[in-house]
Formats: sequence, structure tokens, C-alpha cells
Amino acid sequence: IHFYKRLAFSHLFTMSWQDYVNTQLVGKNLKEAAIAGHDGNLWAKSANFNVTSGEIQTILQNYDTQHNLASTGFNLGGTKYFYLSGDEEVMRGKQGKGGVHLVKTNQALLVGVYEAPMEPSAAATVTEKLGDYLKGVGY
Repeated sequence: IHFYKRLAFSHLFTMSWQDYVNTQLVGKNLKEAAIAGHDGNLWAKSANFNVTSGEIQTILQNYDTQHNLASTGFNLGGTKYFYLSGDEEVMRGKQGKGGVHLVKTNQALLVGVYEAPMEPSAAATVTEKLGDYLKGVGY
């Protein structure tokens, strides 16, 4: 097969980071979503989510010492979230009638923002399902 045809053909079976945000996070009823590397660089985000690399870096720097966030909370997209709970892989935050669920994989941080009527458990399922898949394929 000609090189360009192989390239186009192989693209049909791989998803871009933006595709994951659009179909596996926002497409599953999250209000906003993002995927970033452990260095804080954004790989993809939903169109109206104004999350910054600095906000992601602050969260990642506190992932192993999440208790520090209990008194200060954290910001994403300019919105302040109250820290609820977390562990070495997951972090949860609350804001009004919604919140955020974060999942840290081997190489990425997934951010899923939800609002009522979506329940926190549904947001957790959506975000963690993609996180488990990415961990399984080395990300």
C-alpha cells in the first residue's frame, strides 16, 4: 500500500487526545474535560474549558500531598473547587451543585467537570473508565 494510504488507513483506528475528550468524557455528559501530561501541558480540552497549564501543574504538584488542598482548595478553568478526597490516582472536588473528578494515569491527568443533574458517582465512572483504559495501553 502506498505510504499515504497506509497513514490515512491507520488513522481510522486511532483516536486523538481531542477525540477522547469529545467522545469519552464530554460525550458521556461531563460538562467540561481536559487531558494533560504530568508536566502540566494540555494535550486536549473541551472548547469552553479555560483550564491553564499552571492550574494543572499546581494540582499535580500536590497530588502526593493532597491534604494540603483541604484548606485551600484548587482552581481549574478559573473556578475554585473545595477539595473533597483522593488517593494516589484520584482526586475529587466540589463547587456548588457540581464538581470535578481527576484521574492520574502513568503519563496523563484526566479532568472531568460535572454539574447537576449528573451525580458525582457517574462522573467518577466516566473519568475512571477512560483512565483505566489509558493505563492499560501504557498511558
